[in-house]
Amino acid sequence: MIQTVIFDMDGVIVDTEPVHHYAFRQHFEQLSIFVSPEMYASFTGNSTRNVFQKLKHHFQLSQDVEVLIDTKRQLFNEAFDQKEDLHLLDGVEDLIKGLHQNGMQLILASSSAKVTINRIFNRFNLHQYFTHIISGEDFENSKPDPAIFNHAVLLSNCPKENCIVIEDSTNGIKAAKAAGIYCIGYDSPNSKLQDYSLANWVISDFSELNFEKISAIEV
Repeated sequence: MIQTVIFDMDGVIVDTEPVHHYAFRQHFEQLSIFVSPEMYASFTGNSTRNVFQKLKHHFQLSQDVEVLIDTKRQLFNEAFDQKEDLHLLDGVEDLIKGLHQNGMQLILASSSAKVTINRIFNRFNLHQYFTHIISGEDFENSKPDPAIFNHAVLLSNCPKENCIVIEDSTNGIKAAKAAGIYCIGYDSPNSKLQDYSLANWVISDFSELNFEKISAIEV
C-alpha cells in the first residue's frame, strides 16, 4: 500500500518556470552567451548549481560558480516578488490537502534551493502538509541522479515499494526510476520538450489523482 507521496515542486506544485526562465535569460544576456531552447530544456530538473557548472564548462566562463548562482538567485527573487499572478497549479492544492487529510505522508524533493522552496512554501502556506523538505542543493549531483529520491525514501521510514514520486521532467522521472520508485509523470503544458516514456503512469490534470486512486497503486 502506498504510504508516502514524494512531490517535485517546479512544474508540479507551482509553475515558477517562467520566473526561472526570465531570470536565466536576464543572466545569459549579462554573460553574453546564447543558450539554445534545447540546451535550456535539458536543464529541467537540475539544481542551479549543476546548471552553472555545465554552463561554466561549456562556455568557458571565468566567473566562479557561486557568484553565478548568487546573481541568478537575485534576479529570480526580484522577479518572484513582483509577480502577483503566481498560483499553485490547477488541482494540486486539493490533491495535497486530500492526501494529507487521509494520513498520507508527503515529502518534497525539489532541485530548487532551500531559499526558493521556503519563499514558495511560505507564500502558499504549504509547510503544514509536508513532513520533510529536501533541496537538491544538498546533493553533489542533480536529477537524473537518484540520490535525492533515495534520501526521501530514507526519511519516509517506508520501503520504497510504499512510495511514489510525482514528477514533470525527464531528469526527474529518470531519477525516480533509477531509485526504483513508482513514478507518475505530470505532462504539464508548462514543461517543454520533456520525455514521459519511463513513467509508470502519465497524467495531464491533477483531477486524475486522489487518495483512493493513489492508495490503489500496486508496485
